[in-house]
Amino acid sequence: MLDIEVIEDPAAAEASLDPIRTRILLELAEPGSATQLAAKVGLPRQKVNYHLKALERHGLVELVEERRKGNVTERILRATAASYLISPAALASVAPDPHRFTDKFSAFWLLALAGRMVQEMGQLIAGAAAAKQKLATFAIDGEVTFRTAADRAAFAAELGTAVARLVDKYDGGATATADNPAGGGRRHRLVVALHPALKGPALKTSPTTPSAKEQDND
Repeated sequence: MLDIEVIEDPAAAEASLDPIRTRILLELAEPGSATQLAAKVGLPRQKVNYHLKALERHGLVELVEERRKGNVTERILRATAASYLISPAALASVAPDPHRFTDKFSAFWLLALAGRMVQEMGQLIAGAAAAKQKLATFAIDGEVTFRTAADRAAFAAELGTAVARLVDKYDGGATATADNPAGGGRRHRLVVALHPALKGPALKTSPTTPSAKEQDND
């Protein structure tokens, strides 16, 4: 079972958004049968079976085992992931395109970048899972409070300069070097985002920097 599965197929996305099927996916974080699910969601077993077949058809639940009980075979299923995200690929014709925006201060460009990240990470996770390899990722998450808009603008400018300096320092490009005679290397996507936090209870957090995981297949 994946921690998070990104849904790209429009039909699978539609199936996952049904409230009853969403509840079934939640309950199937642990393997269960149609009979067990019927008691939990308050529906007849036949109705639960109908929804299970739809979810299984779209690859959102999987068969764990079959148990023989008298003349009946009981199928034990579980969700393919603990959580799900719907990729912009499910709405390919109207999905946001980062190339349509050029303003780095645009909230819509930030959304387009976030959507692209969901789509690309979904494909990378699926590929790494199929290859039974770990995926190299890194993220920083935290909050910062600015006293003034000028401070925020200054921070953004300094952050941009610092990131550009790091990119210039470590970007291998396609040029052969003494350390990398073959040139090239594995390209990585870099996205840095800054946006107002949602209003709510103050969170006393500091940026966290989890260690990069092992490199995926190159």
